[in-house]
Amino acid sequence: MRSAYLIRLSATLVTTFALTGCLDDGGSDSNDTSVGQLNYNGFSGLTYQTQSQRGSTNAKGEFRYYPGETLSLWIGDLALVQGVPAQTYVTPLEFVPDVRAALTNPVIDDEGLSTHTIREQLLLDNPELRNITRLLMSLNWTGDVPKDQGIDIRQRVISQLNAALPNLSEPIDFSVSEAVFTASDEEVSPANQLLAEICFYPEGHPLCEEPPTLEEIELAPPQPENEDVRDPQVTYREDLQSTRDRILDSIRTLDNATPNDLEFYLSRELTAITTAVSNRYYLDEDVASHPASDTGVQSVRIRQIAGAPEIGNIEAISTRRDQVAIHATNWQEAEIDYFVAGDAGGESELVVSFRPEDTYRWIRKQLRVIIR
Repeated sequence: MRSAYLIRLSATLVTTFALTGCLDDGGSDSNDTSVGQLNYNGFSGLTYQTQSQRGSTNAKGEFRYYPGETLSLWIGDLALVQGVPAQTYVTPLEFVPDVRAALTNPVIDDEGLSTHTIREQLLLDNPELRNITRLLMSLNWTGDVPKDQGIDIRQRVISQLNAALPNLSEPIDFSVSEAVFTASDEEVSPANQLLAEICFYPEGHPLCEEPPTLEEIELAPPQPENEDVRDPQVTYREDLQSTRDRILDSIRTLDNATPNDLEFYLSRELTAITTAVSNRYYLDEDVASHPASDTGVQSVRIRQIAGAPEIGNIEAISTRRDQVAIHATNWQEAEIDYFVAGDAGGESELVVSFRPEDTYRWIRKQLRVIIR
């Protein structure tokens, strides 16, 4: 099975162009490619390849691509995903084909508007998504993934991972159930076998040494009760047991990244991406004021920072339809038409929900309309 895995990996490398697309930590461009990003805070140290570019993701999780290309990712020699559409932001939800397809089907919320956020949360229980994310989180150098920080997969970890892969009982399969993928009791899963071979401390650290065996502990002399007669040159049974316990306790398993940790991490990253996408757009006014006598059709337009907006769809509601009513929406012109229907002194909030053409995400903006 191991040989089949290597054949699949080699075939993927051969059938794509081997052009290098490196990024420095600042993500500066040296050619006309676009720069994409894995999650909001990034996965560093992954090998990526598109049809034209190949390189390693930097501290921000950035990669290069041309529009229309797909993305493949590896952790060292471990194939992670293939055929993911390359775009500005790529999250683990887009790693899994079924999940990626479902993201394009928004949910209608209590206001009657389409939203992607509920759909994202509903998809977080996908086993393959959870298995991939849990392994990535477990390979982070510091263990926990603090807020506003990405996942840092260092070369020391990758080198140990590559050395361990040939010795696993079977190849890592992200498509199995979460229980099978994270098993650590009677039959230790390949993913946990892999983690057991990786020391997340600097080379030469005492916790990276092989633990004393039970036989070595049994053969060692017991520690004398009287401290005055203890020999500092002798390693006692209790010392070896303590060393063994510390080393074994330092070994990571997938249980270090709990289901709650996983869901919190993914939700945090998804929210940050939605905020970043939303910040690119604005309405051409936040507050509009019209006399009650002016019942003609009014318009508000969606604007994009540094460019004309390309909108795939628009929805809009008025929170007080007896005061201000929606007349029409026009996604081609990124425009919403409305008219005053109430008396002087009234007002309403127009909630505009729209999906930019290059994403499944729906963005919301508000316009306060005052009737004078």
